[in-house]
Amino acid sequence: CLAGEERRRLLKTPEDRLPPTKGAGRSGGTLSVAAGIFCSRLAGLLRTSALGAYFGVGPHADVFSAALRLPNLLQNLLGEQTLSAAFMPTYSRLLAAGKREEAGRLAGAVFSLLVAVAGGAAALGMLFARPIVGLLAAGFLRDRELIALGEATVDRYQLAVAAVRWIFPMTATLVLSAWALGVRNSHGKFFLSYFSPVFWNAAIVGAVAWAARPGAAGDAASAPGASAIADRMLEAACIGALVGGIVQFLIQLPGLRRDLTGFRLSFSLAAPPVREVLSAFGPTLAGRGVVQLSSYLDQLLASLLAAGAVAALFYAQTLYLLPVSLFGMSVAAAALPRLARSGAAAEPDLAAGTARALETAAFLNLPSFLAYLLLGLPLVEGIFQLFGKGFGAAESRLVYLVLAAYAVGLPASTSSRVLQAGFYARGDTRTPARIAVLRVATSLAIGFPAMLWLDRQRLGDLALLGSPGSSLRLGAVGLGLAATLAAWFELGALRRAARRQLPSLVWPAPAFLRFTLYALAAALPAGGAAWVTAGWGAHPTLRAAVVFALFGAAYLALAAARGEAPAEAWVGRLRRRRP
Repeated sequence: CLAGEERRRLLKTPEDRLPPTKGAGRSGGTLSVAAGIFCSRLAGLLRTSALGAYFGVGPHADVFSAALRLPNLLQNLLGEQTLSAAFMPTYSRLLAAGKREEAGRLAGAVFSLLVAVAGGAAALGMLFARPIVGLLAAGFLRDRELIALGEATVDRYQLAVAAVRWIFPMTATLVLSAWALGVRNSHGKFFLSYFSPVFWNAAIVGAVAWAARPGAAGDAASAPGASAIADRMLEAACIGALVGGIVQFLIQLPGLRRDLTGFRLSFSLAAPPVREVLSAFGPTLAGRGVVQLSSYLDQLLASLLAAGAVAALFYAQTLYLLPVSLFGMSVAAAALPRLARSGAAAEPDLAAGTARALETAAFLNLPSFLAYLLLGLPLVEGIFQLFGKGFGAAESRLVYLVLAAYAVGLPASTSSRVLQAGFYARGDTRTPARIAVLRVATSLAIGFPAMLWLDRQRLGDLALLGSPGSSLRLGAVGLGLAATLAAWFELGALRRAARRQLPSLVWPAPAFLRFTLYALAAALPAGGAAWVTAGWGAHPTLRAAVVFALFGAAYLALAAARGEAPAEAWVGRLRRRRP
């Protein structure tokens, strides 16, 4: 419980005294990453809100959610987290040693391999779109039969096949964007790479708005009007995603030209740094593959549930991943290059750095967890009812329940990201991969029976939520609960492994407890504001803004009054920004 300055003095480690890369200071790097991620996630929320207004929680929303998820196996296997674990440590060490030419050649070799692998996988995905959709969204195969029986009006399987053929090339461009992000992070340039997804989100929303404009229905007269227009908007969203992915990659290229000394395309695997990266890729791909397998199994299982489950899962995960990215990935992404440059750092130094990162991440993810759990319904209504009535009260309540189920696992997921960065800094990619396998097994063992049982329950049967007559079912909530239990299991396993590799690591449990108490206290006035504004009949978006602004201000004020170092840092930044 030391005061901020004294704690920083005692925890100062040799890695802090390394020659800093421009823009890569600890707080500056984390802030740049967080700012970029915040902008991109805010754009993502606006994109999801707009699509929710157009598609609601229905078959076309199911298709677009599945279409984004199915080809993303390619992006997630070869993307940011894999490159962070396998490529960035080696590249950063070469830069720290002054070997910029060798670092540039390594970047060129990795880029060439990614172009070949991602391009080939995208081509195969387009060619085999039908069996891929049939395998990973098997529930869509029943739609033709349901249409014949008069129980459905949209064939999600056919729409998903067409959508996936647009999305696969998009994922290849996003893999190359992740490579650019890894290079820029190693040079201490964080903001643009994390901000660039804003262009991707804007392209999707712009394309859908263009397709939905009056007079754009085209041949709607030859088919049921609403369905034909929704089909057109779905196709536009997929084309917009491809265009946005290309822009997201190209926008990063000008800045890379100044950093990549010695860059050239090469498929040679002979250089020792290339072999080092490839040797780390194997376990990392295995770990990421297992995690993605869990994600796709959730997608498959959700497709077997009642219509709307896939979309509800997607909407809830969009909100859930916001604090994971902002307060877990940003801390880990900013810390990893610095830890990697330290090379074989002394164990106490790495343990102290990991403890600092855990506390920094917890300062904002713990209040996020409680805000989602206690105040999540006004937030869901404010975001997804922003653009109109397509997203109704029943849909908002279902998404809130799924979000609440995920939110309980938020502290575990965020802390796990930080611990994984510590393992990667030591060159250990196998331990997180092995634990990921156990996490997936736990999620499946719990999720399958939970979703089947909850899918028998109708939202309209829950009197407390005030959705009488709603036919939406709760199966997606079971998948969220299973993911939460698996996340806590993963954190426990990572902590046990960290105690063996970093015996001097002191878990910042007292700080976690204090942050939780501050958040509970801040939830009281925010909850009162939610109740009062609901009685006034305020617009859901305005209501959510008031509630969460009050919650955030109260939490920050309480933490600053108690002398918490992260709160003092945030208050100091806010004061410096005053004119």
